[in-house]
Amino acid sequence: LVLSMSSEAIAVSIFLKNWVPDLSLPLLGSLVIIAITLVNLVGIDRLSKLESGLAAIKVIAIVGFIVLAIFLISGLFPGKSPVGRGEIIGEPLLPGGIGGIAGSMLIVIFTYAGFEIVGLAASEAGNPGVTIPRAIVYTVTGLVGLYIISITLLLPLVPTQTLNQNASPMVMALSRNGLNWAGNIINIVLVSAILSTMLAATFGIGRMIYSLAQEGHAPGWLKDEGEVPYRGIIVSGLAMLAALALGFILPRQVYLFLVSSGGFSFLFIYSVIILTHYKYRKINGCPPDNRCQLPWYPYSSWFAFILLIAIIASMPLIPGQGAGLAAGLIMVFLFSIIYVIKEPHAVSNLTKNFNFVKPQTDLEISEELIEKNDTEENKDD
Repeated sequence: LVLSMSSEAIAVSIFLKNWVPDLSLPLLGSLVIIAITLVNLVGIDRLSKLESGLAAIKVIAIVGFIVLAIFLISGLFPGKSPVGRGEIIGEPLLPGGIGGIAGSMLIVIFTYAGFEIVGLAASEAGNPGVTIPRAIVYTVTGLVGLYIISITLLLPLVPTQTLNQNASPMVMALSRNGLNWAGNIINIVLVSAILSTMLAATFGIGRMIYSLAQEGHAPGWLKDEGEVPYRGIIVSGLAMLAALALGFILPRQVYLFLVSSGGFSFLFIYSVIILTHYKYRKINGCPPDNRCQLPWYPYSSWFAFILLIAIIASMPLIPGQGAGLAAGLIMVFLFSIIYVIKEPHAVSNLTKNFNFVKPQTDLEISEELIEKNDTEENKDD
């Protein structure tokens, strides 16, 4: 998250420089990170209101682009001739080959990074058994639906060979068709979208650092007594500033390196989450009310896991991503060695208990009934 958010700070700085050209990119990126860190320190109530507002702006803007694109393509826009299939007529199929698809997959997955923070919110949700599954369904269907529709409408409006990392495809598509005013609005929205992402990610980083400290996997001084993990948030902000500095000190293609190394981290973490869920459900089965959230288990788990490994394996096919893969593997190796040295008993238990056991659902239900009866008897007394 630290690596990916430092790359997001570089991205938002590029957009902001169009409005404040006198300020350098490192200074803009540093100011953005400091502001995001300070906002996270004010508490969950104010942060959630700000984040909700930024997220709403983001969704409204994407819907607005979809409406404008439909008008341009169909010829409903006043004074504009219909674009129709437009630029897509001259586009070759798979212009970048399989390697292009492989390279784009990492970037696409990277754009969804941070989605797992929905799970972290369960500890602070009023009714997590209802609100968290609902939030996941709404978020997945909404994001995937908007992504597919917007990309589909983007293709007729702008030739793909003109796209680059220095400008938004949506802005280029609208400006190319004479809607410069709409392009400027999209630029503003893109800044708010990146800030929204950074706010949510910093929220997650601070709480993950706190959790690691609670479990003894991070220094004890990182633990906070209050609801807001101030120390974890401040440390994450300092780490993002350090990563941002490296981004400007190191040679070219650093942004791609940050994205690929951060992307590998997410892919690796998602793989671990899938395997952890697989083993947990194998051992414990479904909850007593049989409300398992993942359909088609265990086939869906293995399908997702295989796809994640395939994306990781494809990283060397794209120039610049191989270095990110190497950095990610080195980090995994180093942290694994540190864990083996620091927690030898945990590794021994992990090896001993690796074989999956038969679910003990009936036993768990019986224990819950016993606890419930004991509670009721105590109330009667």
